[in-house]
Amino acid sequence: MSIEPGSIIGIVGGGQLGRMLSVAAAQLGYKCHIFDPHEAPCAADVAAAHFRGDFTDADALRRFAEPCAVVTYEFENLDPTPLEALGAKLRPGTESLRTSQDRVAEKEFLARCGGTPAPWRRIDSADDVRAALTALGAPILLKTRRMGYDGKGQAWVQSPDEADSAWAAIGKAPAIAEARIAFDAEFSVVTARGENGDTRAYPVPRNGHRDGILRRSEVPAGPPIDALAEAGIATAARVVEALGHIGVLTVEFFATASGALVNEFAPRVHNSGHWTIEGAETSQFEQHIRAICGLPLGPVGLTGAAASMDNLIGDEVDTWPALVAEAGAHVHLYGKGDARPGRKMGHVTRVKP
Repeated sequence: MSIEPGSIIGIVGGGQLGRMLSVAAAQLGYKCHIFDPHEAPCAADVAAAHFRGDFTDADALRRFAEPCAVVTYEFENLDPTPLEALGAKLRPGTESLRTSQDRVAEKEFLARCGGTPAPWRRIDSADDVRAALTALGAPILLKTRRMGYDGKGQAWVQSPDEADSAWAAIGKAPAIAEARIAFDAEFSVVTARGENGDTRAYPVPRNGHRDGILRRSEVPAGPPIDALAEAGIATAARVVEALGHIGVLTVEFFATASGALVNEFAPRVHNSGHWTIEGAETSQFEQHIRAICGLPLGPVGLTGAAASMDNLIGDEVDTWPALVAEAGAHVHLYGKGDARPGRKMGHVTRVKP
């Protein structure tokens, strides 16, 4: 059943994704309430209300959800247990969160959905790091099983002599080790699943990272990604179906000489889909609102011949005067305040006619 315009949508998390979801919801006539513990999260600037509360406080979440017709979340580093207090109002549900939060569970799940992860091993000690070096070959990348993003909670290990220091560098937390792989490019599949099971996948972007942070996405992706896109889209469709996911979800891949290797998935709108705001017929943010509100999913075709998105990281946001003066540049600033190194402060999209 469709949620009527004028209804309230709750968003757990007040970052830039919540901000852009709020803008998209307002265009469809909805009001957004933000749940976030910070005094002035950037999403609150454009939302109808801001409820301050701890993400682990089930009672506060329940009170927050009372006037909401539906509640969603804008990031996945949340304890799913308190969110269960929201019941059927929560879209997507906690199953998507739980699976994405543990890298072991995530990789096993993606393999069941037909994806091929890079070779990996479970890590629970420095001795496991040394064993992984033997099994996978050097170098290996350690990643904490939980709470890692944008390169955080990661450490490269080149030799057994580095095992102890690398294990300490990630806080001696349960982790995985991944083999270093030779890949030609990185890409992602941003897909949405509606209440009725309908799925739509956007044109697949080529993604470029530096220091573990996405810097640029562009479509069309070009070779060799174009030849792998159909298989990636099929894998993403199986992921959202297996999870019963309602909303947008993104699966990340490496393009290698032997095919696509699946990396991870995010149960939400995604940085690599920001180009869709101007570059697609329906933005990923509107698509997510459509899905969680029981509306038909929108078309996902390109609005031009090509589109790109460049993140503005740290003090790169200071280039905004030149960007707003550039013909064809669409500037999105998040209103975050201090431009700390590595902090996503905004992005700019360009669409080629």
